[in-house]
Amino acid sequence: MEPVAKKSALIICGDYMEDFEVMVPFHVLQAFGVRVDCVSPSKLPGDKCITAIHDFLGFELYTELEGHSFTLNSSLDEVEAESYDALIIPGGRCTELLSVDDKVLSLVKEFAEAGKPIATSCHSQLLLAAAGVLRGKKCTAFASMKPVIEMAGGIWWEQPGITSVLDITACLKDGNILSSIGWPAHAEYLRLLFESMGAKIHKTKTNSVLFLCGDYVEDCEINVPFRALQALGCNVDAVTPSKKKGGACVTAIHDDEGTEVPSEKRGHNLFITANWDDISVDDYDCVIVPGGRSPELLVMNEKAITLVKEFAEKNRIIAGIGQGKWLLAAAGILKGKRCASSHGMRVIVKMAGGELVECEGCVSDGKLLTATGWAALPSFISQLSELLGLCFSFQ
Repeated sequence: MEPVAKKSALIICGDYMEDFEVMVPFHVLQAFGVRVDCVSPSKLPGDKCITAIHDFLGFELYTELEGHSFTLNSSLDEVEAESYDALIIPGGRCTELLSVDDKVLSLVKEFAEAGKPIATSCHSQLLLAAAGVLRGKKCTAFASMKPVIEMAGGIWWEQPGITSVLDITACLKDGNILSSIGWPAHAEYLRLLFESMGAKIHKTKTNSVLFLCGDYVEDCEINVPFRALQALGCNVDAVTPSKKKGGACVTAIHDDEGTEVPSEKRGHNLFITANWDDISVDDYDCVIVPGGRSPELLVMNEKAITLVKEFAEKNRIIAGIGQGKWLLAAAGILKGKRCASSHGMRVIVKMAGGELVECEGCVSDGKLLTATGWAALPSFISQLSELLGLCFSFQ
């Protein structure tokens, strides 16, 4: 990865902010050298905000489930707009409180007056309305926000042709204001955010990446790199042996809540993008196996094991995150290789002939890349980008 100019971004957080809408930019920006400060009114560095999972589970409106305990790393009282290159405001119910906080609104106005990028999604456009910076601006959001945007003097825009969550891809840019309907549009959201911060992506070809998953795949371990790679211009697919294109896998959130092992909660739905029987290793440069409990399903499926072996035989990049190394072990990929591993996978990695590297969250050995879990995603995405020949720089 080429050296990058030092950039910084500020995320304004709050309890019940949408999980993906903070976790994705937080990890992906750090992967490319951006310092990311996270603040919330009345909370200090080290304090936590509870995130929320928002997804449609068969009812007329989305369901809210509890997500991660997200740790803040800065204080709102100490931040100044001039110290940052971009402002990110996640959606979720936190926006209701943030929209009546004078310090927050003053900060939003300062970013707007300075012409610095302000990235919003889902319901966080409420803060733009409250700060009075929407007049004359074209803006999109979750559909219930249309009257709010119009009352604030904004111009409502809606992506045409949406019939399912797979169709949601658009992020709108009007001047320094970035707006999207929500987390399904994160690929374009990240691309425009990078562009607005002066980033340049250099590549010699368009890479194709395949994720192997199943029910209870770790939510962040698939979604964060999936969206990051899309934003970098890669073709990305997610497949599972038992489900067709358009089918959904339930994901799992694993979080440190003070117990000996992480807690598990239901995460977002993950939609399969390709049919298993249509997959050819020749069409992909890399295969990634995220963790969670889905690798337990995959190791019981000979087709999944055989597919990983084919990637190895054709000298493709192979990556495993967290429990995803279970499938790599079953396929004989880890023998003689240096591997990053948390305590949950150490025995399996050792029995598979791998060499444990306990001091690093992410380790590459030739065309094998392994990570301990979702906390190591910035390093994982950065190293994977290098392996794929993607160079990232800021002007």
